[in-house]
Amino acid sequence: MGLARHQIACSIQTGIAVCQAYRYAQRAALMPMINNHSDVMSQSESRANVLALYPEDSREAAALLKQAVPLMVRHNIPPNPVHYALWYTYSKGQEPELNRHLDRVVRDFDGCPPESATRLFREYIIRDELEDARAEQQQVITLVDGMERDVSRSVRGSVNFQNRLGECLEMLEEPVSDRLPGILNELQQSTRLMQRQQEQFLSQLHSAQNEIKTLRDKLERAQQAATLDGLTELLNRTAFTRMLEQALARGTARVALVMLDIDHFKQFNDQYGHPLGDRVLQHVGQVLRGALAPNAFAARYGGEEFCVVLEDCADLDHACAFAELLRLKVQSLRIKARGTDTVLDTITASFGVAFVRPGDNLESLLTRADDGLYQAKRDGRNRVCAMQNTPATAFS
Repeated sequence: MGLARHQIACSIQTGIAVCQAYRYAQRAALMPMINNHSDVMSQSESRANVLALYPEDSREAAALLKQAVPLMVRHNIPPNPVHYALWYTYSKGQEPELNRHLDRVVRDFDGCPPESATRLFREYIIRDELEDARAEQQQVITLVDGMERDVSRSVRGSVNFQNRLGECLEMLEEPVSDRLPGILNELQQSTRLMQRQQEQFLSQLHSAQNEIKTLRDKLERAQQAATLDGLTELLNRTAFTRMLEQALARGTARVALVMLDIDHFKQFNDQYGHPLGDRVLQHVGQVLRGALAPNAFAARYGGEEFCVVLEDCADLDHACAFAELLRLKVQSLRIKARGTDTVLDTITASFGVAFVRPGDNLESLLTRADDGLYQAKRDGRNRVCAMQNTPATAFS
C-alpha cells in the first residue's frame, strides 16, 4: 500500500508538470497575436528609419528635386517612387558607390532596367531595414528552437508519466484489502481517464513539435534565400559585403579579392535578348561556384559584375593564377541561342585583382580591385589585371 501511494504521488507530480506544459502551449498559442503587434511596431520603426535618411528641409529637398527629375528625364527613366528615391540620393552625392553603379547602369543599358532599379533600391535605400528584418528573423528562429526544446522535454516527461500510470494500474488491479475495493475501483477509473487524457495531450504535443520543425525549416530557407541572387544562386551584394567585412575584421593578412565583369554584355542583350543574357549570367555563376575553394565565396555584385573573395590566399600571384583559371573557363563557355543554330562562343570577362594590405578596409580593397578591372578593360578586355602600389600588372 505504501508503494502504491508513492507511485500515485509520483503520477500526481508528473501530472502537475504536464499541466504546466499545457499552460506553456496555451501561451505559445498567443504568440501570433504578439507577433502581429510587433509587426505593427516594426513597420512604424521602419518608416522612421527611412525618413532619417532624408533630413532635408523643404528648400533643400526642392533643390534636390530640380536635380533628380532632369536626370531621370534625360535618361528616359520613369519618375516612379523607386527611381525618384535613387536619383534623389544620387543628387545628394552621399553614396558614391550608388552613384558609380547608377552611372554604369545608365551607360550600359541607356536607361535603368527594373531589375537594376529594384536591386539598387534594396541595397542603398532600404538596406538598414533589410538588415533589421534579418536580425528579427534570426530572433524568431532562436525562439522556435527554444520552443522545440521545451516541447521535447514535455514529450519526454509525458512518456515517463504514461509509463508510471501503467505501473500504477497494474498495482491497483491487485486487491489490497476487503475494505478498499470500491475506493480503489474509483481511483482506477479516474486513473484510466487521466491516462486517456494524457495520451491525447501527448499526441497534440507530437503534432506541435512537427509543426515547429516545419516552421523552422521554412524560416531557415527564407533566410538563405535572402542572401542569394535569384538568377545565379551566388551571394547577393548585401550578403557579400557583410561577409567580406567579417573576413577583414578577423584581421587575416591573406585575403584576396577578384572582381570580374563580362565583356560587351550589353551587346548580348541587344542582339539576342535579355533571356539569353540571363543564361550567360547563370553559366558564369556556375563557373564561379565550381571553382570555389572551401575558404572562398562568390557573389553577383551587380548587373554583369561578379566578385570572389579568397581567404587564406598565399599571395597576389596565387590570386592572379586563380583569376586566370576563371578567365579561361569563362572564355571556353559555349551557349546556344534557343530557337536558332547560333552558338555564342565569344563570351569573355575582364578581371581586377587586389590583395589585402595593412590598413585596408572594405572600400579600399574594392576600389583597388575595381581599378584593376577597369585597367583590364582599357588594355583590351579578356585579361587579368592586378593592382598594387606599383603600376598595374596585366595577364592576358
